[in-house]
Amino acid sequence: MKVLVIPDVHLKPQMFRKAASLMRQETADRAVCLMDIADDWDKQYNIALYEETYDEAIQFAKAFPDTLWCYGNHDLSYLWQRLETGYSSLAALTVQRKLSELRRSVPEMNSVQYVHRIDNVLFSHGGVLNYFVEEYVPKSKYHDVDAVVREINLLEQTEMWNDASPIWLRPQISKMRLYKPRKLLQVVGHTPIEKITKQGNVISCDVFSTYRDGRPIGTEEYLILDTLTWDYCGIK
Repeated sequence: MKVLVIPDVHLKPQMFRKAASLMRQETADRAVCLMDIADDWDKQYNIALYEETYDEAIQFAKAFPDTLWCYGNHDLSYLWQRLETGYSSLAALTVQRKLSELRRSVPEMNSVQYVHRIDNVLFSHGGVLNYFVEEYVPKSKYHDVDAVVREINLLEQTEMWNDASPIWLRPQISKMRLYKPRKLLQVVGHTPIEKITKQGNVISCDVFSTYRDGRPIGTEEYLILDTLTWDYCGIK
């Protein structure tokens, strides 16, 4: 299956409009969004931009119901009342309301989760550590990847709000072993990079983030991934 990945959004509604255009051109079979829809540099008072960005996400979800959505730390900070860089107390109720609307807009079978799997590819905001699986998943389920994903998606704030979780991990920096690295490819965002990069069994694709002055850090392209062959490229 060919998948288009929408990485960290951070109040860029145009990302959903462009992704929708690519999907209508049949560039990919389905999409995955790594979220972090909220927050960006010095945008805490621009509530209209929060509204517009979430509205575009909701429209995208309705237009492409097969899309999978992976919570980011910035999204969850508003649900769990955890202060985060760029957190806007003025936008808090807006984000909570729009996240609720987004969850209602997606089919139950594609509900917003921490981790999703397509073939032998795991999609999450930060990545799934082997240590995290061993810590929070029953040992009897370790080799059942679908069971592991289900168990992780049942976890709550206490387990998830830490640097080793799938919403916070930075495998580009951490050298800790990921879950089943010989069997599974992982696709992550969360850490801004200059270009889509594959290191070991991890593809990092947060290439739309910016510096504080608005200059792009990365190439601003979407990852297109074949989930069977693991061949990939970027597309603008």
